[in-house]
Formats: sequence, C-alpha cells, structure tokens
Amino acid sequence: MSIVVTGKGLTIGDVVAVARHGEQVELHADALARIVRCRGMLERKIEAEEVMYGVNTGIGELAHIVLPSDQVKQFQRYLIYNHAAGYGDPFRIEYVRGAMFLRANVHAHGHSGCRPIITQTLIEMLNKGVTPVVCEHGSVGACGDLAPMSQMALVLMGEGEAFYQGERYSGRKAMELAGIECITLEARDGLSLINGSNFIASIGSLILHDAEKWLKQAELAAAMSPEAPIAHMKPYDTRLHELRGYAGAVTSAANIRQIVEGSDLLTGKQPVKVQDAYSMRSTPQVIGAARDQLRWTRSQFEIELNGVADNPIFLPE
Repeated sequence: MSIVVTGKGLTIGDVVAVARHGEQVELHADALARIVRCRGMLERKIEAEEVMYGVNTGIGELAHIVLPSDQVKQFQRYLIYNHAAGYGDPFRIEYVRGAMFLRANVHAHGHSGCRPIITQTLIEMLNKGVTPVVCEHGSVGACGDLAPMSQMALVLMGEGEAFYQGERYSGRKAMELAGIECITLEARDGLSLINGSNFIASIGSLILHDAEKWLKQAELAAAMSPEAPIAHMKPYDTRLHELRGYAGAVTSAANIRQIVEGSDLLTGKQPVKVQDAYSMRSTPQVIGAARDQLRWTRSQFEIELNGVADNPIFLPE
C-alpha cells in the first residue's frame, strides 16, 4: 500500500514508513494539478519578463541582479553546484529518503513553482531505491538545508553520487540502473529542490519516533522494578495523576499499571510498605514530563512536515 502525497496530513509514522521501511509513494492527482497550475502561472510571468526572486534574479546579496533570459536555466544548475558543498561521511540512507519524501510533500501544495517532473522524479527515486550520497556536515539550517539538499539535487541532474541496491555509484549510473531519466533544470527548478529544512525535519522525525519507543521501554523497566523491593503500587493510580493534571503522568501511570495487571502487588495478597522512596514512586512524574515534551515536539514537527517552506512562495490564485 502506497503513502499518497497530498501536502497535508503527513505524520511522523509516514516519514518512518518511507524513510526506514521503503514504503512506496504516490503523488495525489489533485496535488499534481496544483503543481501544474502553479507552474503555468510562473511560466506566463517569465514570458512577460516579470522580475521574480530566484527565478530570473540572483539570490542573497545578488537578488537585485536581473538575469538575461539566456541565463535563467543555466543559473538553476549553477545554484546547485554552488551549494553542494557538504563534507564528512554520508548521511544514513533513511535520513536522505526522509528529506526527499518531505520535499515532494512541499511541492504537493502547489506553491513552489517547479515543473511536475521535479516532484515525480523525487518520488520515482524513492520507489526505485536510488538514494543520493549526502554528506553529514555543511548545512546552516537557516534559509534551508542548502548544502545537503543540493547534493541530493545533483543526482536528479545525473551528477553527484548515489546508493542503489547496496552499492555506491555515480549519480548518472545509479539513475540508469534504476531506469530513471535524469532531468535538465529549468527556471525555478533548482531553488525549489533545496530551499527548505527538509533534512532537519527528516532527521528529527526519525529521532522523535525512536525517543517515543525509548519511553515505552522505560515504562516496561519501571513496571518490573516494584516487584523486587515489594513496592507500593498506589503511586501509579491514575486518579492521583488526574488530580494533578499532567497528561504525560496520567498516561505513564496507566501504562505501568496495565503492564503489572494481575500482580500480587495490586491484588493486596502481598503486604507492602506504607511508602517507598522517591526513586520508586515518582516514575510517572519523571517519564510523564518527557511524554509531555515529546507530545509538543511531535506537534511542532508535524506542522513542519506539512508546511510550505520556499522562497519565494507563489500564490496562483
């Protein structure tokens, strides 16, 4: 079953499924229509010689330089060359796949101005297992993960390097082996591939997913711990934590009691102390605080997964 890219509704779980487990990806027909519509608007403006940042101008301090029409396409290619300056060991394949997936989801909103073939090629690379070699270091994460995203973009152009079926090849060779056509960048295409913090979002999503699993493991350990010292289980009564009001502590206490259901510590068959040390009875408060923080973090990341991160942003309507 494919994960359908619409621009909305992506979850941390979707990123994990595509990045780590190779789930197939599909571009929704409505998303494709939005991309086509936005591109049509952009091409009309280019033909009318309207000045647009990053399309027919330089970027950064050169934003005031208007490019002649014969340099517009060339500029997009040089933009990638200019920023593909990472160094160090390659990122994990799952991090790169996550970034590619998230970039396609940005395009699906229909505000990036790229040609549909750009998004479709990213998705085809994901589905056929072509993963650009992207260095771990080099991104400032300010106006976007420009260095790693540019190394990713090189492979779409048939340059750089890529992993395919466990081997490392030149970008062009990997694309050829997978049966994917390389593309020539046109106006706006290059900047639409790199101008967002998709590597940060990808890496953060996968770490967050793992951190949530670590909390479950912590609760399993916490549930086993009271058995040895014959500890009191009333501190794990959810009613106490509901009175205090912290959702994470309520959840953690309920999880621990569910794990130990049937224990003599709960049935009253086993005599227990009146009260245990803090290290034993404050577990729901400690793990619960982490749960509350990760819940907020997840909400922020899932906003980022489904947001539009481009400069400029085009509003076709």
